[in-house]
Amino acid sequence: MNGFASNIDAKALGKVAVLMGGRSAEREVSLMSGQGVLEALLSRGVDAHAFDPAERHLDELLKEGFARCFIALHGRYGEDGTVQGALELLGIPYTGPGVMASSIAVDKIMTKRIWRFEGLPTPDWRLVSNAEQTRTAFEALGAPMIVKPAREGSSIGMAKVMSAEECEAAYALASKYDPEVLCEQFIAGDETTCAVLGEGVSARALPVIRIVAPEGNYDYQNKYFTDTTQYHCPCGLPEGEEAEIQRLVERAFRTLGCRGWSRADIMIRASDRKPFLLEINTSPGMTSHSLVPMSARAAGISYEALCLGLVAGASLDGVRKSQ
Repeated sequence: MNGFASNIDAKALGKVAVLMGGRSAEREVSLMSGQGVLEALLSRGVDAHAFDPAERHLDELLKEGFARCFIALHGRYGEDGTVQGALELLGIPYTGPGVMASSIAVDKIMTKRIWRFEGLPTPDWRLVSNAEQTRTAFEALGAPMIVKPAREGSSIGMAKVMSAEECEAAYALASKYDPEVLCEQFIAGDETTCAVLGEGVSARALPVIRIVAPEGNYDYQNKYFTDTTQYHCPCGLPEGEEAEIQRLVERAFRTLGCRGWSRADIMIRASDRKPFLLEINTSPGMTSHSLVPMSARAAGISYEALCLGLVAGASLDGVRKSQ
């Protein structure tokens, strides 16, 4: 992918809004992502401007003559199809997957249902709506069990349950963020992530990253605010394993109808080295700790080129513009 973002005329992209901040629980991370993207686009000569939907109405995008948007929003009201739908109505092309793919992918339960139907491997799970159902799920799935909100990211509201006594507190934490709570079988093994760029049959996976977090706890703090988590890219996995993960992630990306870019999280079960899809992020982080820029660098794509290529590929559902 060394030619990614080559021969792009920055001036021809017009006025670009970098949507950042927003109203989700991931606002802080989104502001960091957006600032990085904004600086990268400006460095490449793009007429880019910060735009926070929590502080300004989206119709101002049209009034102020923005030609396209880079969505650096994370979580609800930015990664769930709502902003995508608004931009469709405004007729302003945007980065990343469209309305349907975004709304499905942000919902971990719907995503897992589709992947399971398509024969893609994902850990067993239960949807629960109270503490008693969480305990019942624990009896079925066993320990450890992951409990998390169905529609949040960055490990917000997530807990690892080791005993039935911990179920009530885990449910209470997750349900603060979403009335629908996912209980998921824990897969012990290597934690990896893999990004995809492109669209349809031309979409291609970037190099796999293997994550080694302190005590195996890759939580919100260890994702964004510590330097103790180790990221291995090249991943150090056998070549065949990495290729299998890349093929799996490309299938997962296409199955949900994604376009532009996304990043999937995968666990490799230690006992038999089988990969399992956990979730897919349709507006991945772009902070200094983020993983897509790291993987892109390993593929010969700089952070600035990544941002430029993504915004140049901004589009609307059913409309594809070549740059």
